[in-house]
Formats: sequence, structure tokens, C-alpha cells
Amino acid sequence: MLPQLIRATRLAGQQIMDIQKRSYKVSIKADSSPVTEADQAAEDIILEILERVAPGVPLVAEEQSERDGLIAVPGDLFFLIDPLDGTKSFIKGDDSYTVNIALIHKQKPILAVVGVPAMGAIYWGLNLEKAGKITWRGPEEINRSISTRKAPASGLTVVASVSHLDAKTEAYIKHFNVADHQAVGSSLKFCLLAEAKADLYPRFGPTREWDTAAGQGVLMAAGGQVYHPDNSSFLYNKKGFLNGPFVAVGDPSIALPNP
Repeated sequence: MLPQLIRATRLAGQQIMDIQKRSYKVSIKADSSPVTEADQAAEDIILEILERVAPGVPLVAEEQSERDGLIAVPGDLFFLIDPLDGTKSFIKGDDSYTVNIALIHKQKPILAVVGVPAMGAIYWGLNLEKAGKITWRGPEEINRSISTRKAPASGLTVVASVSHLDAKTEAYIKHFNVADHQAVGSSLKFCLLAEAKADLYPRFGPTREWDTAAGQGVLMAAGGQVYHPDNSSFLYNKKGFLNGPFVAVGDPSIALPNP
């Protein structure tokens, strides 16, 4: 199924970039977040492909859930889809927005794809044990394995949200020896940890499960972990698909304080 998820991600990303080149409509959702026609167009592509390659597997997608309401997932297997994570970045012309697809089994992402269309990259994670990155903007497509790194003795590279950095997250970061602090949009933050370009991503503001599932799947397959701040496992299919605070680490041996 992985090649089909990669294909869906690439096609959705191309549609997003095509829309970004012209005038498009921006609306405001009930939670005050923006949504564009690119979000819906990308989601339509992904859902059509997933319905063909995985018939009968429930699909929980951001825009469909906003339009039709949240569904109750029967059983242990379902998809979580965020067709355009980082819509604010997309509107600003920033390249860090992503396309996200994750297959959840028994509350964990076992198959995950994160596309970064404007950067010509797709990250993937399989069975929480194998991760890679595909780049295709050069003369030929390159598919290589990726893995996280040990925490540098010189200090951690921390990535945090561009649009949602709150005081509690800032206070939490002060517990660590930090060498570099980068503001990055979307689920790309998980991928930077997975690719050994960063070490820590804390988030105390609210998110939905479709915001994090694919990024977490890529990170865990590359050797990282995602926890609640109390060090408990970060799982899926929660009530309302609503996440609590979390801390993502590239090196699971990093000691986490209890805030």
C-alpha cells in the first residue's frame, strides 16, 4: 500500500501547488482557522485513491470531518488524513506546508506518508521500524533511508510551531540545553527530527489527530518517539480525535521533565 499512499501524496501536492499559482478563495472555519480550496481539492484526490486501494477501511479526514461531522471508528484500523497541514504557511507563500496520510492500527500509526510539495520531498514510515525520504526535484528521483540522531552533547536543536508557540511551550523548552531554536510550520517538524536535523519538538497547544499521526509515524519509524509530557505513550482514536500536549524526540533517551 505504501506506493499508493506516496502516489496520492504526490498528486495532492501537485494540485496544491497548481492552486497556489493562481487566485484562490480563503474561508474561515468554525475554529477560526483558515481553509482554502487547495485543502479540499487535495483531500478529494487522497480520498478517491484510498477508497480504491483500501475499500472498507474508515477514512477520517480533516475537511470531511469539518463538513460532515466526526465519525465513530469501528474496529482498530483506520486512516487519518490532513490534506494540507500548515494552511497559514501556504497562504503566506511559505514552503513548509505538508500533505499527511497515516494508517492507524491499535491506536498507533503503522504506515505514514508526509509530503512537502514545495520542497519536492516525501517522507515515509513503515511499521514503526523503517523510514525514508524521497526527493524528486533533481535529475532523478532519490529514495534513501533516514534515521534520527543521538542528542548532541553541545545542545539540542528545537523546532516549534510558527503560528502556535505559546508560553507553556516556551517555558518547557527552557528545561533543556538548547543550541538552536527553529520556527517551522506544519508536520515538517516531525520529519526534521526523523532526518536527524533536529532533536526536540514540544507542543502544548491543542491539535487534532490528523495533524500529528503521519508525522509521528515517520518519526517513530526513524527511531524517535512521541510522548505525553508525563512520558506516557501518545496514542490515537481518542474522543473527538483531539490531542493533548505532546513532546516529540529524535533520541528517546532524552530525559523529559514533568512540567
